Amino acid sequence: MTDQTWNALLRDQLTWHWTGQLRDRLDGLTDEEYFWEPAPGCWSVRPRGAGTGAGTAPVRAGSGAMTIDFALPVPDPPPLTTIAWRLGHVIVGVLAARNAAHFGREPTDYRAFGYAATAAGALAQLDEEYDRWLAGVEALGETGLARPCGEAEGPYADRPLAALVLHINRELIHHLAEVCLLRDLYLHTHRRTRRETS
Repeated sequence: MTDQTWNALLRDQLTWHWTGQLRDRLDGLTDEEYFWEPAPGCWSVRPRGAGTGAGTAPVRAGSGAMTIDFALPVPDPPPLTTIAWRLGHVIVGVLAARNAAHFGREPTDYRAFGYAATAAGALAQLDEEYDRWLAGVEALGETGLARPCGEAEGPYADRPLAALVLHINRELIHHLAEVCLLRDLYLHTHRRTRRETS
């Protein structure tokens, strides 16, 4: 019989999507797809010091050779973002910052993180943060899920960690589905272009 604790059910919700629908769809991601800008003015991950023609974001943050575009407040409507940007958001804003707040990871945020210069590097970062998150949630057990999130979580501060876990599940499913859709768009756009030029 399957373990029917709330902790197991919360993890199963995410792992079912991760294993059955999301992670395999990211295999083979190329650098061209990773950095592809499907429309003018996209936010992305860029080499530090990229020229004025590279995106429209007023802020470029990161600790290494690559930076991520953003602005506070976020413009309305927000700019379209590349796969690189979406993966950066998931890796840092959704997972790594939460892993630091709750599961012993060294502190990080958008400004302190070293963004990947390649698709393979980003997927390795994603896998590492995902594995840490899932192990951390499991280690909470049942009683840990009832513990308040604490002030690191802003509007979630007084809510139980279970509410944060549900939020992170939604964020991962939502944003990684967007990445999969961008991959489909890239594939079909570039197939059409090849047919038109042959």
